[in-house]
Amino acid sequence: MQATFSREDEIRQELSRLFENMMKILYKVEGSQFRIEILEKPQMQEFIDTHAKALDSSFQQVEMSDIMRQRLQQSNYIFSGMKTFHELNEAFPSLIDENGNRKPFEQFLNDVQKIDRTYNRNYLRAEYNFCQASANMASKWEGFMQDGDRYNLQYRTQRDKKVRPEHAALDRVTLPVTDSFWKEFYPPNGWNCRCTVVQVRKSKYPETPHDEAMALGEEATGKDTKRIFRFNPGIEQKSFPDYNPYTIKRCKDCDVANGKIELAFIPDNELCAACRILHECVGDRTKSATAIERTHYLHEMEPLLQIRHEKPIDRGTIKVGFSTYGNKHLFSDTFGRSRVLLKEDLKDLGALLENSTYINDSVLTHTRRDHIVHFYYYKAELHGRTVRLNVAKHVEELNNGRIIVKYYLYSINDINE
Repeated sequence: MQATFSREDEIRQELSRLFENMMKILYKVEGSQFRIEILEKPQMQEFIDTHAKALDSSFQQVEMSDIMRQRLQQSNYIFSGMKTFHELNEAFPSLIDENGNRKPFEQFLNDVQKIDRTYNRNYLRAEYNFCQASANMASKWEGFMQDGDRYNLQYRTQRDKKVRPEHAALDRVTLPVTDSFWKEFYPPNGWNCRCTVVQVRKSKYPETPHDEAMALGEEATGKDTKRIFRFNPGIEQKSFPDYNPYTIKRCKDCDVANGKIELAFIPDNELCAACRILHECVGDRTKSATAIERTHYLHEMEPLLQIRHEKPIDRGTIKVGFSTYGNKHLFSDTFGRSRVLLKEDLKDLGALLENSTYINDSVLTHTRRDHIVHFYYYKAELHGRTVRLNVAKHVEELNNGRIIVKYYLYSINDINE
């Protein structure tokens, strides 16, 4: 890598150590399908964060606004996360030998070492250099925007023997800062691209005709058949384009990539599901390990939202299920009430509910703001101990006058017998 990356060997060794930690977690996965939620595991998050910080170090000394630095760091995290997804997805089939049997861990770890070498040694150098170039150019773009259209922009290469012929053709292309050419052909225009852009006086250099400049740009990036590098890191405030070697073309126009994670979004493939999880995690890079863990377990609990069990009460039966609100409370509140329930049990609460027996119920002594009006209590056996399941009755009146009644598991506490 470039001379500024003095900790290259140290970082590679650290990534290899964390890669082994990831493989230990991956080895414990049961079943024949790779589970996206594993990205939320603390070991995976530590690997992603370490890789992202290695990329962040490429522009530690580059002057830029705080918001630009934050956005580039977020871009590095998403890029590192998608790269990690590919490493895990590629390693998963190696768990099984040619006879369909699970390999001993040491054999599995030995077989996946080539993945570590490929992704975290061979690719890391080019990714670091690209990130550094993107950050430098994003910083320059901020300066260009402060000056508005007082100057034109001019494309320049390093003019040495290392310059690619196709990039050399762009040397001295001169256009207004508002020309759309800069949205697609602003450097870096490929791995290890060293091109730059400078401001020039409008009276000193003639403008390049737009169509001619675009044709030269097409030629310069012709080897980029997937058109991955058609982005401006300053405009998009990203060190890597949304469409990169670890994503797909549709990522360019995805709402999630554009920061609209709050919109209804149902992933239709593993890559999209991984991207959604990573964008949820990157919302606050400073969130604690507990918050990351919470995201992981809530994702594991999502299948519970489809479950309904008919349960007896004093007079008749009710259909009890799970809700997003109830699941959040189960995670945050339950562990202060129960020493029996483990976090790993959360995803299996459907079976616990199904096998529970009715105890009694109680009315509330005060009005609640969350529309819970009544509680029903059940008991079940867990790890050889008895626990109590607290089922909430939720009653809400809609604007049209319709009354919605739901029953869902709200919390669990121990029963001392």
